Amino acid sequence: MSDQHVRPAAAGGDSSIGTDQAEGSERVHETATNADITRTAGEPNPEGTVVPAQDAHGAEVERSDRYENPGLPAHVYRRSDTDPKTATRREREVATFFGLSTLGTLLFIVAFFAIKPTNASGSEMLARVGLSTRLLGLGLGLALFCIGIGAIHWAKTLMPDDEIVSERHPMRSSDEDRAAAVAALKEGAAGAGLGRRKLIRNSLLGALAPLGLLALIPLRDLGPLPGASLDYTAWRPGKRLVTDPTGRPLKPSDLEIGGVIHVQPEGVDEMADPNAERAKAAVLVIRLAPDQITDPKQKKWAVDGIVAYSKICTHVGCPVGLYEQQTHHLLCPCHQSTFDVTRDCAVIFGPAARPLPQLPLEVNAEGFLVSKDDFQQPIGPSFWERG
Repeated sequence: MSDQHVRPAAAGGDSSIGTDQAEGSERVHETATNADITRTAGEPNPEGTVVPAQDAHGAEVERSDRYENPGLPAHVYRRSDTDPKTATRREREVATFFGLSTLGTLLFIVAFFAIKPTNASGSEMLARVGLSTRLLGLGLGLALFCIGIGAIHWAKTLMPDDEIVSERHPMRSSDEDRAAAVAALKEGAAGAGLGRRKLIRNSLLGALAPLGLLALIPLRDLGPLPGASLDYTAWRPGKRLVTDPTGRPLKPSDLEIGGVIHVQPEGVDEMADPNAERAKAAVLVIRLAPDQITDPKQKKWAVDGIVAYSKICTHVGCPVGLYEQQTHHLLCPCHQSTFDVTRDCAVIFGPAARPLPQLPLEVNAEGFLVSKDDFQQPIGPSFWERG
């Protein structure tokens, strides 16, 4: 009973709903069509296509640029462009900056030669180092800063400041364009005024001429050239090996197999320049098992498996101080050059170009380890051999 009344109603309701949906579909289609008609030119519709601009009657219209090119603003002349007195004043200001740069260079040179920290010791030496560093920094900073400020002030106040538009063109210019570029460069050089602004030109040359001294003079701090000084050390025939820093003479029995010790030649501290001599004569003494030495020269210069090698790395002169007992490798901590002690300290890894020089050893009548002679090749970096 209830089903018979419900079904017609549902059917009628479905019919009404279908009609409404159809009418709504027509309205949606009509609205979408109107939206397409009034859409702005160049904007895509929902299908992704671009709809041309249309007027109120639906006719297509030509799209114009949305914004006009405003162009360059009118050129505003500076006071130095129109007032000769102002131009002269700006010229003097630029020359003043260049003059201050020259004074900075002179301050650097005077401070470098006048303050000698090496002539003092202790706290006085530290005070001189601090003063020298501050004056050198002040002079260098003043020289470079004032040249930069002078150049900027010159460009902003006296050089031409017209805005120029350059159109894009092919990479390879024609001969006419190249000639025009040369003419433009000459025109720019003329605009800079170096020919007629002699005060700026002369003061700039005066500031730039001594500027190279800022780089050359500090090279003196590298010290004198070594010459043949690295060919010889404090080691002489019969010099006893003494521990550093205690100065105790060594006997073969003081070293066990696998042991390593840092030594110096006896009496090195009494030499004319003990610091330099200690630096050159630093030696590492290592004891190997006699059967581990296979190189004939290495075995000849050893004593019961005890070998001695320069501690100065043949790469750039760092101290070689790390010994791996199990592998018998000496390692330089600076750039990881590695030397095999069992192969006459041959280079097995790293940038070093040659083995560490070996010091020939023997035992004197008192039973102490002594040197047979000096090193047979220069110690330290390999490039000294080519000097």
